[in-house]
Amino acid sequence: MAAEINRDYAHQPLTMIAVLTGSLIFLSDLMRRVTIPCQLGVIQASSYKGAVTSPGELQLQFEILPNLEGRAVLLVDDILDTGQTLQTLKTAFEARLQQPVKTAVLLWKQARTKVPLTPDYCGFHIDDHFVVGYGLDYNDNYRNLPEIHVLEPGDLKA
Repeated sequence: MAAEINRDYAHQPLTMIAVLTGSLIFLSDLMRRVTIPCQLGVIQASSYKGAVTSPGELQLQFEILPNLEGRAVLLVDDILDTGQTLQTLKTAFEARLQQPVKTAVLLWKQARTKVPLTPDYCGFHIDDHFVVGYGLDYNDNYRNLPEIHVLEPGDLKA
């Protein structure tokens, strides 16, 4: 993925925007392999609260973004599930910047995607399982696991 990003953004200034909090571990590994100059920003966007496993209303916080004027923007997220979060972010950034914005995800659950969004960069396609580790969480736990694990239905408490 980093090689594709290096190639695609070789001749334009790039800012990678991490969708907090799940993407941080993926983003840190990805950025270490991106060899072109790039800046980093973060955005808080959450539709999952507590122990729920289905999305609710999306909350966006744009307050701490760097200056994006004249820069290409790549939204980096941990997982594309329903796609609603990433689609809302992409639309909001494109409206603000008046330019296309690309997306990169570590995981894509195509079976659950409800919006017409295809990530520009995708690490892995996965089946419809609830996964944790490598930044992904359940009720704010398990982000610290060094690899991705599937939680069994009995492990999920609503």
